Amino acid sequence: MRVWAIANQKGGVGKTTTSLALGRAMVARGLRVLLVDLDPHASMTRAFGVPSEPQPPGVVDLFGAPPPTLASLLRPSPTEGLDFVCAQTALATLERRSATQPGLGLALSQAITRHDGGHDAILLDCPPTLGLLMVNALAAADRLIVPTQCEPLALYGLAGMVRTGEMVERSRQRPLPTSIIPTMYDRRTRIGRDTLAQLQVEYDGRIWSEAVPVDTQLSNADALAQQVFSGDPPGRALAAYARALDWLMDEDRALEAAA
Repeated sequence: MRVWAIANQKGGVGKTTTSLALGRAMVARGLRVLLVDLDPHASMTRAFGVPSEPQPPGVVDLFGAPPPTLASLLRPSPTEGLDFVCAQTALATLERRSATQPGLGLALSQAITRHDGGHDAILLDCPPTLGLLMVNALAAADRLIVPTQCEPLALYGLAGMVRTGEMVERSRQRPLPTSIIPTMYDRRTRIGRDTLAQLQVEYDGRIWSEAVPVDTQLSNADALAQQVFSGDPPGRALAAYARALDWLMDEDRALEAAA
């Protein structure tokens, strides 16, 4: 079972969109996918139409004693084969709890290890801040996927996220390969073209050779979460995410072969 963390320490780079798009592309290949919303803002949870009140069962319950199973928390999405676990605003309180409750840093990893829900992949949609939830995701993940906008300011968040991934990799003493997916690329602008070129040079070997283009059909995460596609998904961006998935799975296969 693949476990991928989709993370960046900068907001607005397309983490939730990337999680949804990659999840749907996996389902289109016949895989069963579980999306886990780790962001207290719960953008993915809202996109699936789950109201904020009353707070639904979800990720925060995994930090209880004793914790429930992931399988008991999942909900089916409108897309067959795609399930999700809700985020709650109460996730924002976990940082305070971690000071007096040891072991919270591995709660998600332990839940995933025990999971027997028949999924081929688990995608972890991370919050845009370095804290307990992101550390949980990186401790559990087999791969770190970093979406990043093709604009100069996004480079700082990307550099910080790559350093965080390397720090967690040293701490857990097993590989955490990092894969960078450029997003929201507008080839009509010079700043977009220049930034993408800079990314390709600085992160050669860890970055996808293409970029996800700006696409108004991806501006509404609710539609991406709830719409059921027949045939090929609409729009240039979803087609690009499908190619990005091919690259990511090729990377996984190369690592497996090397091991």
